[in-house]
Amino acid sequence: QVQLVESGGGLVNPGGSLRLSCAASGLTFSSVDMGWFRQAPGKEREFVAVISWSGSSTDLLDSVKGRFTISRDNAKNTVYLQMNSLKSEDTAVYYCAARRTSYIIFRDPTRFHYWGQGTQVTVSS
Repeated sequence: QVQLVESGGGLVNPGGSLRLSCAASGLTFSSVDMGWFRQAPGKEREFVAVISWSGSSTDLLDSVKGRFTISRDNAKNTVYLQMNSLKSEDTAVYYCAARRTSYIIFRDPTRFHYWGQGTQVTVSS
């Protein structure tokens, strides 16, 4: 049974930082690409970041480039999202997701096979 468990969310002031973690089990972690998505109240789920199985390829939403970094540790079956210079518009539930790897990485959430339950990130003073 595949499980993805996010952690690290919380309340942070604008300009602050958080690091989200997603621990995976029940799958061969080095055979999956990993993504982070978010969903704000009343909005559709949107792509944030994706990383290939090896970590050699990444892609980020334009509005988070220069502020967020995605990384992974295949020895720990964990993917991370380092979020710096947080803004109020980053407030959302953040989800990690996994998809069986292919030759290209995807932003489309429908391409992902497994999902975590989400962790709330609130940016507010």
